Parts: sequence; C-alpha cells; structure tokens
Amino acid sequence: MVSASLAPAGPDRFVSKPLEAAAHSRFVQRIRRRYAAELALLPPGPPSAATMRQTLAALQQTGLDVPAALRVLRHLVLERLAVLDVEHEAPLAVVTGAMTDLAELALNTALQQALLELDEQHGAPTCPDGSAAPAPTGPLRRAQLWIVGMGKLGARELNVSSDIDLIYIYDQDGETLGNALGRGRISNHEYFAKAVKRIFGLIGDNTEHGQVFRVDLALRPNGNSGPPALSLDALEEYFLVQGREWERFAWLKSRVVAPLQALEADTPQALRALVQPFVFRRYLDYSVFEALRSLHKQIRDHAAKRAAGHPGRLHDVKLSRGGIREIEFTVQLLQVVRAGQFPELRTRATLEALTRLVRAGLMPEAKAAALGQAYELLRKVEHRIQYLDDQQTHLLPTRDDDLHWIAQTLGFADTAGFLCVLDAQRELVAQEFDTLLGAGALPCNGKGCNGHAPASADDLQTVLGQLPPGLALRVAQWAESPRVQGLRESARQRLLRLLQRTGAWLEAGRVSESAALRLCDWMEPLLRRESYLALLQERPAVHERLLRMLGAAQWPARYLLRHPGVIDDLAGQQLYQERFEAPQFEADLEARRQALAASGEDDEEGLLDLLRRAHHAEVFRTLARDVEGVLTVEQVADDLSALADAVLRVTGRWCWQRLKQRHREEPRCAIIGYGKLGGKELGYGSDLDIVFVYDDPDERASEVYATLVRKLINWLTVKTGEGDLYEIDTALRPNGSSGLLVTSFEAFQNYQQNRGSNTAWTWEHQAITRARCVLGPPDLAQRFEAVRQAVLTAPREHAALAAEICAMRERLRQAHPVRAGLFDIKHSPGGMVDVEFVVQHLVLAHAAAHPELRRNSGNIALLQAAEQVALLPAGMGQAAARAYRALRQRQHRARLDEASTQIDPALVAEHSAAVRALWAQVFGACGGPAAV
Repeated sequence: MVSASLAPAGPDRFVSKPLEAAAHSRFVQRIRRRYAAELALLPPGPPSAATMRQTLAALQQTGLDVPAALRVLRHLVLERLAVLDVEHEAPLAVVTGAMTDLAELALNTALQQALLELDEQHGAPTCPDGSAAPAPTGPLRRAQLWIVGMGKLGARELNVSSDIDLIYIYDQDGETLGNALGRGRISNHEYFAKAVKRIFGLIGDNTEHGQVFRVDLALRPNGNSGPPALSLDALEEYFLVQGREWERFAWLKSRVVAPLQALEADTPQALRALVQPFVFRRYLDYSVFEALRSLHKQIRDHAAKRAAGHPGRLHDVKLSRGGIREIEFTVQLLQVVRAGQFPELRTRATLEALTRLVRAGLMPEAKAAALGQAYELLRKVEHRIQYLDDQQTHLLPTRDDDLHWIAQTLGFADTAGFLCVLDAQRELVAQEFDTLLGAGALPCNGKGCNGHAPASADDLQTVLGQLPPGLALRVAQWAESPRVQGLRESARQRLLRLLQRTGAWLEAGRVSESAALRLCDWMEPLLRRESYLALLQERPAVHERLLRMLGAAQWPARYLLRHPGVIDDLAGQQLYQERFEAPQFEADLEARRQALAASGEDDEEGLLDLLRRAHHAEVFRTLARDVEGVLTVEQVADDLSALADAVLRVTGRWCWQRLKQRHREEPRCAIIGYGKLGGKELGYGSDLDIVFVYDDPDERASEVYATLVRKLINWLTVKTGEGDLYEIDTALRPNGSSGLLVTSFEAFQNYQQNRGSNTAWTWEHQAITRARCVLGPPDLAQRFEAVRQAVLTAPREHAALAAEICAMRERLRQAHPVRAGLFDIKHSPGGMVDVEFVVQHLVLAHAAAHPELRRNSGNIALLQAAEQVALLPAGMGQAAARAYRALRQRQHRARLDEASTQIDPALVAEHSAAVRALWAQVFGACGGPAAV
C-alpha cells in the first residue's frame, strides 16, 4: 500500500527519491495496515489547513467522534509527510508548517468542543465590559480564553513527533452565567481550569487511536505547581515579580494559536502588551548571558547524566553538544539582548531570525548560512529518527539498517559519510555557541585578575589592595556608597571583576589612569542599571575600547554618560572600517518603524525614542572613529551633516504621514539649511539653522505647513527618556524672529532678490552663500538653487559691500571679547571668522564673473578657487586654506576636551598670520579688525 496521490506536489516541486523509501518506517507500515481505507480521504499533495479541515469532516462522516477523528487525521498527515520528506525531499518548512497547522486545527477544534460542553453545564464565563464601570450590574461580555503556543509550535517549526508546549491565558476574572436553569455558576478561573482539563483529554489522552499530541504545560508561570489557566492580571504580576531570565527565551517564540476567531480579529493585543516588554527590554540587555549559561549547563549536565553508561545517548541531535538547541539559543540570545531597541529582529522562526541578524550586521552572512545549513540538516535527521517509530526521541538509532536508511534518504551513499558530515556540522554549531556564550564567562583574561583569585562579592577592600594607587583612591569612595551597597550580589561581583580587569590593564600600560578614573565617573551613576555592568563583563573588547575613548577626551565621556546604551557598538571591529551611510540609516529606521507598527507600538512616543536611539548611535560611531584618528575633521563634519540631513528627511516624512490635516500624499514643502548645516560643517552638538518654505496652491497650505513645521520642530527638540535630537534655530527666515515660521516660496524669492519694500539685508545674503536645500521636492530644490544663484550674481558696489561686511565683523568681534594675551581660535583677528567673512565677500562680489565661486563647496575649496581665478595672489589662497584647516582642527580638539578655545597666540602664530594677510589683501584698510 502506498500513500495517496502526490500529483499536486509534482516533480517540479520536490525531488523524487527511490519509491517506497518511506515504507522502511515501522510507523508508516502500521498506519498503512490500520488505516488503509482512510488514507485516500486526505487530498493529494502537501497537507494544508484547508485540506486537513476537509479530511477531519470526512472522518467524522464515517462515524468517528471528534477525538477519534483528530487522532486518525494525525496518522494520515504523518504518513503523507513521511512520503513527501524521504521520497520527494519536501522542504523543511512544508513538514513543520503542516505539523503546526495540524496542531492549530486540533486545538481550535478541542477548544470549541470544550467550551460548548462547559457552557451547557455552567453558562458562559463573563466579565465586566471594558466600556462600562466594573459593577456587578453593569454590562457583561464573554471572557476570552487564549491558547498560547510556545517553542516550536509558536514559531511554526513543530517536528513530526513533537509534544506541544502550551500556556492558557484568559483576559479577565469574573463568573459564569449559570446553565439554562440558572445553576452551576462558577468563577471564570474554575471554568477555564475545567476547559484546560477537557482540552487535554480531547488531544492528549491515549486511546485506541493513540494521541493527537502530547501536551506539556510546564512552561506556564510557576511550572507544574501553577494554576492550569492564568488571568492577564496574574500573568502581569508574575512577569513583574517572579519572571525569570530563561522564561524570556521561552516567551520569545510565544504565539496565540487558538481560538481562530481571536486571531482573525487580532484581539490578544492586551496579552502582547504584557509579553513584549517582558521579553524585549528597552535597553541592550547583556544580563541574560549568565542566565542562559546556567540554563544550558543544566541541559548539558542532564544530557551527560542520561548518557552515563549509555554512549548512544551522546548522539542526541537536539540536546547534545552542537545540537538543534544550541542553534536556537545562539539566535535567541542575540534577539533577547538587542530586539528591545531593534524591533526588526523580533521574529519567532529560527531561519528567518538568522536572515534578520545578517541584515542587521549582527552576524556575518557566511556564519549565518553555515548555521542555517546545520539547522536544516539536524531538523531533517530529527524527523527521520521520529518517522521510524513515532517516538519523541532525538537519539540516532542504534540499528545499522535504520542508520543506513536515514543516510540514504538524506542523499548520502553510506552511513559513514553521513555521520562524518553530521559530526562536522555539530562541531561547527558547538564552536559558534561556545564562542558566543563563552565570551566573558571567566572573570578576567590573561592578567585580568592580576594573578589573584576572583574577588568575592563582599571583598571590595581586597580588590582595593590589588589596584594601582590612583584608581584605588577613587574606588575607595565607593566603600560607603548606597549605590554599591544596594547592588544585587551578581552585580557587585561583576563590578569587582571589572575593577580588577581595569586595574590590570592600567598596570600593563594598556589604558591610561585618566581613562580608568573617567570609567569610574561614568559607571557610578549607572550602577543600578546592571545591564551595563553585564555588557562590559561579557565583552572585554567593549570594555577596553570604552576605556580608550574615555581616555581620549572629556566630551566623549559626558556624551556616553547621557547615552550609555550606545557603547555596545564598540563590540565590532567593523565600526572603524565603515562610514555613515544615509540610505542604510533610513532603511534601518523604516524597518524598525514597520516592526513597531506590526506589534502596535508605533505611537508617537515610540517613534521619538526610535529616532533618538538611532541618532545617538550614529553620533557615537562617528565619535569613536574620530577619537581613534580614523576620520579627519572634514570627514567628521561631512558625516554629522549627512546624519542631520537623514534625520530631517525621516522625521519630515513621518510627521507628514501622521499629520491629520495633510491634504496631499507628498508635501510641497522644503527645508533650507543654513550655517554649518548648509555648509556641511556640523560638529558634535551643533544646532541646525533652517528655514521652511512651501509652494502649494491649496487654500489650506499655509495653515497645514505651519502645523507640520511646528510638529517637526517639536519632534526634533523635545526631550524624552532617550534625550533630544537637535536644537533648531529659525532666525534666518525672512524678517527673522518676527517673520512667519514657514514662508511661501514666492515671498522668500522676492525677499532674497530685493523685490518690493521688504528685502534681505547684506548679512542675510552672506548667509545664503552657504545655504542648500536639505529636504523637499526636486523642482522646489532646483528653484531654491536658482534663487541662491541669482542672489550671488546680483550686481553690487564692491566698496559698499566690503564696508558692510567689515562693520558686521566688528560688531561680532565686540560681542565675543577675548582675554588679554590670548588668541580665540574663532573670533580673534586672524581667526576662523575672518576666513569665513573673506570667503563670503569674494563670493558676493565676484560670483557673477567667476562661476567657480557659486558652488557651496566649503571655505577651503572656495579659497583655492579664488586663487585659481586670480582673485588672490599665488599661494595666498592655499596658505589661508591650510590655516583654516589647522584652526578647525584645534577648535575641534578643544571642544572634544571641553577646553577653552582661547589659547596662547604663539601656538597658531603662523596660521593667524596667513589669515591676517588674507584679510588685508581682500579688505585693505576698510576698518576691519584684521586690517594691516
């Protein structure tokens, strides 16, 4: 007897293997003998939810009751899957998907049957309607029971002889209505406990037809000692008070699998709102490493005990070293650590999660491909083991013919070749798992403990004796600190080990004393946030690079104190090999927004925090490359400016999409960047000088765009728990602070081109020399550039222009006094502002005759262009450009160190002399402060 027709699967879908290979399975043989007449009831092809429902109905029509029909259906489905798998190489997803569909069908059917029976005895379970006060006399609604599938059922990865891990949750306490006679009222808790028991009987009881599935409720809160069904309130309290780290891994794959109506209406939102924050913390959560180590050690120890005296039990493809569980743990660990901040990593299926980890840059593509290949092989081996006798086992069989059958159906010529490949795959998995979980498992590495045994949690004084004097003096202040005394034992142990490692590196000369002291300053206010201690302990490379950054300058230390979560980026060496890429940044943000939307978390607060975390992380990456000397000052400015552009684009798009008054799909509004944003010279902490214009004939346009701009500015400036993005300065808009926040393009054009009575001042034309359209429709950007070009090339009287610029320079100098005997890098005669004013004058005076000066290419490039067109003597433009670059570098370094920019003039004598010469050449004796 062979299986029913496989025509729909077809040779194009599955590869054909020798016929009757499935007949080696003793389980398949039993099915074909016992259910020969019923096999044809399952429609041809891979079983699906629809064909299984059809078959279940057909089985019931033969006289079988629901429990019996479900059991026979399982036999028919497994026989079909064995044939598809071993004879036609059906993809793994076909097998696991069909088993998951079968479990969902069985659970939905059993749930309906159980509720029908219980309603007759006790009436429907009710609770107060959420729309009314919870009074006994208020409106009532039916209380809902949700069956939550855990593990492989939740991930739609169910194997062919798997049990199903379930948790039963109901939404609210209350009581039943009673039966038709008004009797039999019980609490909802009792009602749903009875439902759980009845469902178990319908699915899990062994009858003449066997079981549908073995049911395991051990993952429920409080395990086997907990109630069979739990209310949402009780679950929330459990998560807050008792929820353990390993349970977060279990709940990661959780999914409501029944009732079907609830899934179609997406009603389990309240359950999702509890589970998501329990599994995925809002910060990078390295504290789970120790919990997973402990859990995995228990699993390995248990497997070792089972194998004692039974060597064959070492070949467990699920639980032994390098087995399926270690692949799942590897993936889940990275998800639990990071998916709180990176929601695009939230997925249940193991292979899909590997793909997302690669996309997020958290795992090399080759490594993920190798793990995926190993996972598929191990799962296929697992299925073949279970096809043999329908036993829930993962041990390789000891019979030679069974092993040969597994090898042959997997495409191997012989058993030896199969076992060789299997061992290699398991070794690859084990090494990857040990690398991930073993990192930081030891207290220190090399000299990390300075030759001493690890300190105990109460041994701060002993650790002090091991530290260099300067560091010991600083740490001694913690002896009576409430923050230190309030730490949990595990956190105190981590802190002491970090101090030992830091002291050893300091003695070895790997880090500076200032770095170690700044690390103490950085850690002290964060001691209660234990995840950071865990991160540094688990990632020694992050610890060392953090120390280097802290030792490099003071501003990074302050930035890291405001945004400590960004330090996780120090883990990868690729940090120093990459530059900011705006398209990838925007794509990542959009992917995270979509992931939040999928779970109903894309409210305004969630998006504000998402933008801030992404922005802070990119600023930090640029900062890390900066202090390591990977980037020049100009490259830092380029990357920070590109980041600001990208943030404005994303924020503008999201604000428009969420604007209730929007009247068109795409806005006809543009953001003009001025100052350092316009010139692409942004530094750390720079504000954004921007002007808003629109070109839209709609009568509501001015009101709509004013609302958009206010919303956009609020999104950029408001402080949330994740900080803010930018300070915004709109003073350069037409008529300054007294002007409209957003201006029609026509009014902007007339203002800049001196049409009418309300026109721009010379200083505003100076500002437009380095302005650019940051965001807006392409045609509007082109029109702005045309206005800018018209302003730059307008005829001007050179002497009057020079006088106005000199007068403005003098007012600016008086507004920034310099202490006697010092030189201000920016404001002193011969400083950076002099260069900027000279360039602005050259552009406004000569751009009409020299198109090279019209480009917004930065002060250095424009100085060089002015020399090339003979507006400056040979060598003067180059000398001034070198001076400007050197002054920018000194200013940048001073700001990183939070040092004064007023310095000894001798340090920059050569550079200031070059700038003074430039000023004298351009302005002569026009009265400017740098005139010679």
